[in-house]
Amino acid sequence: MSASQGPTLRELAVQALSSVEHGYDLLAPKFDHTPYRTPLPVLDAVTRTLRELGPFGRGLDLCCGTGAGIPVLRAVCRERVTGVDFSAGMLAVGRDRTHETVDWIRADVRALPFAPAAFDLVVSFGAFGHFLPGERPGMFSQVRSVLGPGGRFAFPVAAPARPGSLGYWTLLGFDTAMRVRKAVWRPRFVMYYRDFRLADVTRELADAGFRVDLYALEELGRRPDGSPRCRLVVATAV
Repeated sequence: MSASQGPTLRELAVQALSSVEHGYDLLAPKFDHTPYRTPLPVLDAVTRTLRELGPFGRGLDLCCGTGAGIPVLRAVCRERVTGVDFSAGMLAVGRDRTHETVDWIRADVRALPFAPAAFDLVVSFGAFGHFLPGERPGMFSQVRSVLGPGGRFAFPVAAPARPGSLGYWTLLGFDTAMRVRKAVWRPRFVMYYRDFRLADVTRELADAGFRVDLYALEELGRRPDGSPRCRLVVATAV
């Protein structure tokens, strides 16, 4: 993060001891100067792949935060785009810096306030760690309900860290610390990086009424064994 513009350690500690919603309200003014914002290379790679599948009509950025995914939608959608998040602070930052017409909606994505088939494309970036595994099927069903037949739900998924690697132990340590924090402190803060397993997610999407395809995001490189470092999950409503 930027030492001059990013949050201080004290600010991050206060966020971590708050609820998810209030924590992001607090972090919102400096969120775009943290490592938690989706990196531009990921956004660019997703845009390229979606351009090959589009164009689309109406677009929704699910758990949009300050709106990192909004330019992706603007690049591939011909009609109005919308961002939805439950943090009023994050939405305010996105609204203040966006010049083009975007609808910013405060809502819980587990109960989306949109009509059936309201969108043709839904994207999401880096938000699913805030949902416990038992909450995902209901959320996926909500996304399916706001997509018309043939509508797409797209999100990138990074390859899991290899067991024994520095990344593996870093994520394990983070998740362990979060579980201890949730057990001893209220309000709870849910953020787990290791619970979003591609095989489980693919099955849950199919159960919610999607056909699932995977696209390698080649711009982000491949691992030594030749597998992609990041894939784009594209779930098509059937």
